[in-house]
Amino acid sequence: MKMKETLAGALLIAMAGTAQAQDYPSRPIRMVVPFAAGGVVDVTARLLAQKLTERLGWNVIVENKPGGNGFIAVTNVAQAPADGYTLLMAHTGEFSVNPALFKHVPYDLERDFKPITLVSDTPLLLVANSATPYKTFDDVVKAAKAKPDALAFSSPGAGSYNHLAGEWFALEAGIKLMHVPYKGGAPAMAAVAGGEVPLGVVAVPAVLPHVKTGRVNVIGLLTRKTMSDHPDWKTAQSAGIPNVDASNWVGMFAPKGTPDAIIEKLHREVAQTLSDPSVVARFADNGATVGGISPAEFKQRIEFDLKNVRNVIERAKIEP
Repeated sequence: MKMKETLAGALLIAMAGTAQAQDYPSRPIRMVVPFAAGGVVDVTARLLAQKLTERLGWNVIVENKPGGNGFIAVTNVAQAPADGYTLLMAHTGEFSVNPALFKHVPYDLERDFKPITLVSDTPLLLVANSATPYKTFDDVVKAAKAKPDALAFSSPGAGSYNHLAGEWFALEAGIKLMHVPYKGGAPAMAAVAGGEVPLGVVAVPAVLPHVKTGRVNVIGLLTRKTMSDHPDWKTAQSAGIPNVDASNWVGMFAPKGTPDAIIEKLHREVAQTLSDPSVVARFADNGATVGGISPAEFKQRIEFDLKNVRNVIERAKIEP
């Protein structure tokens, strides 16, 4: 009897979730971003919100909650009602870096969230000031081996994914680089362009304007995949430096307990929106590829990156 009651209860819950999804959304959706306006995650969220509105008539409001290494925004969504009307747009740092870097993180992917889909993926690059002699990965490796810890690279901050990608590259190349943290991606890129530091680990959108002015050279991609828009950019692996594969994803999450039917509807509509050629082109302009993978595949990607980050932190002895 108890088993029948349990099955009946589960069926009622599933039916309720399906009915809820059919009417969803019936009011504005709040999409929370852990960063200030203008950054990669914010721009991605606003573009997706705009396109969902144009395609479906949904009212999606982007809300910025910066600060605290993303803890403020992520915990805000974790504690929100699990009804699909409060979503999180986060990136690699919140779920594949913070849990490896900090001993006490006030949220947990498994406990607090349901991944919906990866929205965009942007490769990280190793770049150099154009006045330096560094044009290839081999140039950097030779210079660093000649003077260990003397060759500096910039990043958006200590413990940032860019910082860890730089350390990952150095570990695999068998060299030691000096890390110089800045307060954000734009200052880190400006430091390379202005000659404050010779090298930088940056995302594609930050470097493109400086490449056009001739102030910065792209050494190459810190990913396994090449970029069709920039076939001349070589990967570290093509230079004999294995395993490095660092790209910054942006993805969508819902609070744990959100009905599966709503998760499925969100995934379906977001994936279809991302497949629009105009959306693909907009992301490509910023050096990103669009996502749309299943929730299960997205979770696997998060866990894969987290495993790699933990390995880098341990090997490089990085502390927050």
